[in-house]
Amino acid sequence: MGGFFGAVSKKDVVLDVFFGTDYHSHLGTKNAGMAIWSTEQAFQRQIHSIANTPFRTKFENDLQDFSGTSGIGCISDSDPQPLLVRSHLGIYAISTVGAVNNAEELVNSYFADHRHQFMAMSSGDVNTTELVAALINEGESIADGIRRAQELIKGSMTILILTSEGKIIAARDKFGRLPVLVGRNDEGHCVSFESFAYHKLGYTDAYELGPGEIVCIDQENIESLQAPGSEMKICGFLWTYYGYPNSNYEGRNVELMRYENGALIAKQDMENGNFPDVDFVAGVPDSGLPHAIGYANYSHKPFARPFVKYTPTWPRSFMPPNQSVRDQVARMKQIPVPELIKDKKLLFVDDSIVRGTQLQGTVDFLYESGAKEVHMRSACPPIMFSCKYLNFSRGNSDMDLIARRTIQELEGDEGQKHLEEYADASTERGKCMLKTICEKLGFDSLGYQSLDGVLEAIGIDRSKVCTYCWTGKE
Repeated sequence: MGGFFGAVSKKDVVLDVFFGTDYHSHLGTKNAGMAIWSTEQAFQRQIHSIANTPFRTKFENDLQDFSGTSGIGCISDSDPQPLLVRSHLGIYAISTVGAVNNAEELVNSYFADHRHQFMAMSSGDVNTTELVAALINEGESIADGIRRAQELIKGSMTILILTSEGKIIAARDKFGRLPVLVGRNDEGHCVSFESFAYHKLGYTDAYELGPGEIVCIDQENIESLQAPGSEMKICGFLWTYYGYPNSNYEGRNVELMRYENGALIAKQDMENGNFPDVDFVAGVPDSGLPHAIGYANYSHKPFARPFVKYTPTWPRSFMPPNQSVRDQVARMKQIPVPELIKDKKLLFVDDSIVRGTQLQGTVDFLYESGAKEVHMRSACPPIMFSCKYLNFSRGNSDMDLIARRTIQELEGDEGQKHLEEYADASTERGKCMLKTICEKLGFDSLGYQSLDGVLEAIGIDRSKVCTYCWTGKE
């Protein structure tokens, strides 16, 4: 994943870009960067790895070297950015968020005339943002180039550009899988993924881009360069998992959605006779907590926090790329409250069950701490497909996903023909998968929210929500 923030103003914007970008740190942990423009110094840029150190710590010492009335910043789980590009369109800084599934095809098309080249990273891959810039540079203008890039890219691409005139061009991806919002204050405008990031900086809501829309922002105006498209597929996981609690997407608040979602899971359990007799309802920190609050409120079971995350030394939302290190970090974060675990029957709600490795460690930890029973509920349906749009739940293979892996173990290749049936807990295949995962991870019971339930909780037009990771349907 990733996120970005930009601002253009009559006053210096360095601190706004710094804090606004920092407020997107929950969206990635690999790289971060800032690019600032001023009439005196033109472009100033800095990129740092944030794999082991938070954004704020890495960039605090750079602030004294920055000054300007417009700038952009980004958090990226992919490539170092923003990049500075010089072409017939001028000099500009560019940051991107998304996934290009046909990158090799696009790169090879540029090599075909023997006149183009790309800087290769140590892996041999091309920086995705550099590739997007190359596509944009084929256009007659930046907006024309963005339109060209959006048409050629298979996947999803949201783009933020800082021009040599100190303006910002923002482009939401073709089907609006991620939000792009514009804020306003007395001195200028900002652009952001997360509305709370600019609310804290004194901006108010001004505009929300539609799918595929391109706008140019300066101190005074928001100019439309391309009208929004009619079809939207915003990512459902914005609400269930990686969206920040006080963010709003398409008018729907994240925290309220999670309360409603948890309540719907409890309602489903009670109506189906699957509601266990437990001492406490709890959430797997952090994003599972509001789902659990909703479950507890509806079921009238006491909410508790049997374990908490230790964040002073491990403050990041995501984990290191190495699985063994990730598992160890997860274990080190979990600090038990023995009085709420020993001899207790516990029901936990987690935002999702992706690979199952960390959840396996969590249940082992709870039983080792004396839990009598551990029941688990997932706040979304079984994840059947790796995301090909935003890099969420992305792995080397769909078989990294515990649901797909379990289906393969149960029925081999034949089972892969019946994924929709396996995803439905009311079918025989669905019950069999549920029972197998439950036994594999060591829960006393396991339940998934239904697709209908999570869409009801999101509460916007269902046709506008991307459910690809659950259904495989675009």
